[in-house]
Amino acid sequence: MGEPGTKELLSLEELEASGGMHTGRKHVLSILVENKPGVLTRIAGLFARRGFNIDTLTVGPTDDEHLSRITLTLDGALHPIDQVTKQLHKLVNVLKIRDLEPTDTVARELALFKLAADGAQRAEVMQICEIFRGKVVDVTRRSMIVEITGTTDKIEAFEKMVRPFGLIEMMRTGEIAISRGRGET
Repeated sequence: MGEPGTKELLSLEELEASGGMHTGRKHVLSILVENKPGVLTRIAGLFARRGFNIDTLTVGPTDDEHLSRITLTLDGALHPIDQVTKQLHKLVNVLKIRDLEPTDTVARELALFKLAADGAQRAEVMQICEIFRGKVVDVTRRSMIVEITGTTDKIEAFEKMVRPFGLIEMMRTGEIAISRGRGET
């Protein structure tokens, strides 16, 4: 992805040359922690010390106000993930860790796109939004803000479609995920 406001997409060759390609299985870790100051810092520090790059990181409350759930995604092929999860278990405020299997998981992300859209372009952008089940949440004379919720692939496909119209700014939440069925939480 380019910087906010750029209109060019990188080619596959450029992405590979820049080292931006991920390899191997993407891991989605769901970590149940005590809702206390400093827990997130200790967890992020543990990954940093072991050379992991966290792709996305989200933190939010659970049904118990004393607990929070951290969902993070990372590329597990660059480093073995089992060693870092063993270290996570040793942290006093970490209660449970799950490496969610992609096939057994429902994962979603929220993104906001600020797009240059006036005149005839606005109608085209709104048609694309409708196809992606997006929601226009703000409109000015020269721009509009669109909300898209879905899989990471859906968010990336939407970005690819609207970038030629003029992507002014984009914000993404990172994935949240939950296992299917009645399994452990």
